[in-house]
Amino acid sequence: MSIELTLLRHPLIRSLLGLRGNERACVYTEPLWGIPYNLYIPYASVYMLAFGLTDTQIGLIASIGFVFQIFTALLSGAITDKLGRKRATLLFDILAWSVPTLIWAFAQNFYYFVAAAIINSVWRVTMNSWTCLLVEDADPEDLVDMYAWVYISGQSAVFFAPIAGILITMFSLVPTMRGLYLLAFVLMTIKFVVLNVYAVEPRQGVVRMRESKHQSLFSVLNGYPQVLRQIMRTPATLYTLGIMLSMSICGLISSNFWAIIVTQKLNIPAADLAFYPFAKSALMMLFFFLIQPRMKELPFKIPMLAGFGCFLLSMIILVGLPEKSYFMLLISVLLEAVGLTAVGPLLDKMVVVTVNPEERARILSIMYVVVIVLTSPFGWIAGTLSSIDRVLPFYLAMLLFAMGAFLTWRAARFSERAAAL
Repeated sequence: MSIELTLLRHPLIRSLLGLRGNERACVYTEPLWGIPYNLYIPYASVYMLAFGLTDTQIGLIASIGFVFQIFTALLSGAITDKLGRKRATLLFDILAWSVPTLIWAFAQNFYYFVAAAIINSVWRVTMNSWTCLLVEDADPEDLVDMYAWVYISGQSAVFFAPIAGILITMFSLVPTMRGLYLLAFVLMTIKFVVLNVYAVEPRQGVVRMRESKHQSLFSVLNGYPQVLRQIMRTPATLYTLGIMLSMSICGLISSNFWAIIVTQKLNIPAADLAFYPFAKSALMMLFFFLIQPRMKELPFKIPMLAGFGCFLLSMIILVGLPEKSYFMLLISVLLEAVGLTAVGPLLDKMVVVTVNPEERARILSIMYVVVIVLTSPFGWIAGTLSSIDRVLPFYLAMLLFAMGAFLTWRAARFSERAAAL
């Protein structure tokens, strides 16, 4: 009984049980997306290699996806305002995830992956609409805990990750990946339908639907220059945008080339990869429960700078590893996990609180477009670097993490000056 009472008193548990309305619908259904995604994503690039794709082709696919995301992100604010947060999330979640997981499950060659990347690019619409659905009726003080639970939901795959490795050993990589993609199709589609049943349109969503009701989709875009000027006059938003960019490019590098450097340079079998996401997720969950509640009273720059330091150290270890360095690779992965838990939820909160709530959808749309435009060439760049030497993309990641740390420091200085006025 005392253990149960202790758990119930934990700040994160209290925040989870206290969720209501859209926050509850969004957070409670998130594992149905996060678990299957985190099961297949560590093997996605190795799966492509199994069909004869080269490093450069894998990077090209990532860049093609980002190019199409420019257009979907640009339209995401207008679509979210016109259709409403709830309807846009349902329609574009199904298009962005249910359809591509089926294509990946039955992929045969390079063109299947290109088609899936193009269709998957519309997830930029749901990134906007789902964020608005989650936060617009929420208390700003609850945002860090809410985003922590979103991360925890995804990391719940920790309990299932070893199964993927076992299945790869038993059935080989390609059949196992086809099964994981089919599982993702089923679970994600259930998630989208259940979320739509229990969510309601936020108050700001109702206002924006009414205001844009008699406007065409493209006429809604006419207000974007004014919104862009608003962003350019808001230093806090600009610093946040820069940190988003550094994390976006590093995420692209990690998701597409980490498995390649581990299997091709370190010669660690693909079947052993599952252990590392397992360890990473386990540490992230421990961090969220044991450390993150204690960070809430700290200025945001302290955990974020520490997180970027962990990212840098993780990359330094990774690029220096000799073959079969299982233990040191684990250290690198665990440092990355600490970095993600320290930076991720706080950056998500910064994205929400540094924008004008009345124009949230369109501001987020423009911010996402800027991030995508500047990130899109790096799939090809990282692929080309990897074809020269598999460690080069991760040297690039080091520079970007250092940029993220610098921008965090600048954002903190600006915040301190603003508070003193």
